[in-house]
Amino acid sequence: MDNIAGTKSSLTWAVHISVAVLVFLWLFPTVGLLVSSFRTADQISTSGWWKAAFPSEQNLVLRTGAPSEQTQEGALYVIEGNLFVEDGTPKPDAKISVWGTSSRAIADYTAGDTADMGDDGRLTVLENGDYRLENDTEFQGRRGERVFVTATTPAEFTTENYENMLLDPTNREGMAKAFFNTLTVTIPATIIPILVAAFAAYALAWMDFPGRALLIAAVVGLLVVPLQLALIPLLKFHNEIGIGKGYLGAWMAHTGFGLPLAIYLLRNYMVGLPRDIIENAKVDGASDFQIFVKIILPLSFPALASFAIFQFLWTWNDLLVALVFLIDSTGETTVMTKQIVELLGTRGGNWEILATAAFVSISVPLVVFFAMQKYLVRGLLAGSVK
Repeated sequence: MDNIAGTKSSLTWAVHISVAVLVFLWLFPTVGLLVSSFRTADQISTSGWWKAAFPSEQNLVLRTGAPSEQTQEGALYVIEGNLFVEDGTPKPDAKISVWGTSSRAIADYTAGDTADMGDDGRLTVLENGDYRLENDTEFQGRRGERVFVTATTPAEFTTENYENMLLDPTNREGMAKAFFNTLTVTIPATIIPILVAAFAAYALAWMDFPGRALLIAAVVGLLVVPLQLALIPLLKFHNEIGIGKGYLGAWMAHTGFGLPLAIYLLRNYMVGLPRDIIENAKVDGASDFQIFVKIILPLSFPALASFAIFQFLWTWNDLLVALVFLIDSTGETTVMTKQIVELLGTRGGNWEILATAAFVSISVPLVVFFAMQKYLVRGLLAGSVK
C-alpha cells in the first residue's frame, strides 16, 4: 500500500529523525560558540559552555591591596579589603573554599585561616573574599601580595568581549576593521559574477550562434578545475598588470572562480523558462536586451539568489584567496578569516576572544542564508526535472 498515490511512506519517521539529528549537529557548536563569546576567560577555562548558567569552581590568582593602601593600627601596619572587588563592588555570591600563597601550594589553607608569610606579614582570608594583611613593619613595594584561591563563583555573562573586538579603536586585535574589509571584498565579489554570468547564461540558453555547444561544454569542464591549480598563474598575471596586491585582484579572482558555477546554474534555470513568453516578446518587437532585463531577470530571481548565497558564503569564509591576493603588511586589507588566524597565533589561550571573533565572523553568513534560503532549493533544482 506504500506505493499507492496519496499514501505516506512508512519511512517518513526516519526522514524526520535524520533532519532533527542534522539540525542538532549544526546547532550544537553554533550555540556553544555564541554562549562562549559572552563568558569570561576564567569561566571558559574551568567549565564547558553547557554549564554557563550554573555556578562553577575556579582557580583564581588574585591580589591584595598595594602597600600604598596600608593603614597603621597601633604598632601594626594593616591592609584590608576584598579579593573579589571589581570597580569597588565585591561579589557577594563568590565563596572561597581553600587558598594559598604559592603557585605550588594553592590549597594550604581553608577559609578563615591565617598564613604566616614571614617578612611579608600575616594574611587572613575569609570565605566571602575579605582579607586582612598585617605586619609589624611597614609594607614596601608597589604591588599587593598574590593569593591563589579556589572559589565557587556564580554564572557571569559579559559584553566586554564584543566591546573589545568591535568598538575599541585602540585594540590592536579589533575585528571592526577586518569586518569592513571583508564586506569590501565580499559584496563586489558576489555582484560582479552574477552580472556577468546572467548575460552569458541568457546567451547560452536562448541565442543561436556558432560554437554555443562547445562553450557550454567548456563551462561544465571548468567546474572541476581546482582553485589551487590556477592560483600561481593567476597571481603572476595579476602582478604583471598591476592588480595583484589589492581588492581589485581579489575581486577578479573570486569572479573568475565563481563564474563557471554561476553560468551553469543560471543557464539551466533560464532554459526551463516558458518559450512562449520569449517568442511573444520577440513578435512584439522586443530586443534581446529588453527580453533579458524585463522578462528573464525577474523570472530568474530564485536562481540568482541561490548562487548569491553560495558566492557570498564562499567569499566571506575564504582564506586562501585573501592570503594570496591581499598581501599587505600594514593590515589595511586584512579580512576576518586572516585576522582570526592571527589571533590563534598570538592569543591562542584567550578562548573568549577567539569565540567572539569566530561568532562575529559567522553571524553575517547566517543572516544572509536564512534571509534567502527559501530560494536555495528552487535554484539548485532548476533544469533538473523537465
